[in-house]
Amino acid sequence: MTLPLVGITMGDPAGIGPEVLAKHLQAADVAGIRLLLVGSAWALEEGAAAANLALAPIPVIDSLEALPDAAGVVGILDVGVPRPPAFRLGQVQVACGHHAVQAVEAAAALCLEGRLAAMVTCPINKEAIHAAGYVNDIGHQEILARLTGSTSTATMLMTPGLKVVHLSTHKPLIEAAQYATRDNVGEKLGLIHESLERWGLRRPRIAVAALNPHGGEGGLIGCEEIEELAPAVADARRQGLNATGPIPADSVFNRAIGGEFDVVLALYHDQGHIAVKVHDFHQSTTATLGIPFVRTSVDHGTAFDIAGLGRADSRGLAAAIEAAQSLVERRLR
Repeated sequence: MTLPLVGITMGDPAGIGPEVLAKHLQAADVAGIRLLLVGSAWALEEGAAAANLALAPIPVIDSLEALPDAAGVVGILDVGVPRPPAFRLGQVQVACGHHAVQAVEAAAALCLEGRLAAMVTCPINKEAIHAAGYVNDIGHQEILARLTGSTSTATMLMTPGLKVVHLSTHKPLIEAAQYATRDNVGEKLGLIHESLERWGLRRPRIAVAALNPHGGEGGLIGCEEIEELAPAVADARRQGLNATGPIPADSVFNRAIGGEFDVVLALYHDQGHIAVKVHDFHQSTTATLGIPFVRTSVDHGTAFDIAGLGRADSRGLAAAIEAAQSLVERRLR
């Protein structure tokens, strides 16, 4: 039986994405998986050079009809962005912004057509994609929502022993606090329940983190827990969801790591990201909820400060590929 085809987008060529991809391809056993690289041969060559690696030749294709029915890395789908004449690692460049977004668009289109079983993404740079004219695309989640027409999406961070979904991601902190309403929390709880059940986790135990210190201390240092969060949890429980909270953020993640909850709903970007990355930075990955296909990602950025130095760690990409395989097989762990 043909193995499912998983696409890997290379991310911003000036960042560490191509380097971690080259390192993974050199070190990993790909006999039990079928991978299509989406980007360009020149970007992968830059990554391999940064890592001081000599990769085996990979065929460049412009159509999936040319793919061999075999395991391993089956080809590079070229997105048609040539290497800029003044290319520099670690710098914002318009061509690299185009390369990053067009790779995501190409892989997402193949997922929507059912020709890719999942997509795994290497990091993109927000400044570069804005310089390239994608002014409404703040990150992968926004690009994928645009491409799929999805109106309710969420980011889930996963690392061994802890899963965290974010109520909001790329919002200033003051706006993120204002976004923590009964309706928004209720919508995300429904999305979490539906997504995790679809991925094989029956009746997931969802904890909602509090917004204010100590959960607001009964309204003494914030009323959001009383007025918005607790009613949202009560609404969800009446609908049959296994939701609990709000629970003070200084304890809820530890309780989840201890096995009390399957997933935590964090109320803003850093509340969840810090917990996951302190727990296990190198194996943390991201999945997007609310889109009609599986997408996972490394949970780090383009790291322009170390691009080209050969110091990038590929463990996150390995974990993201493994997570994509697990979600395709409906065995969320």
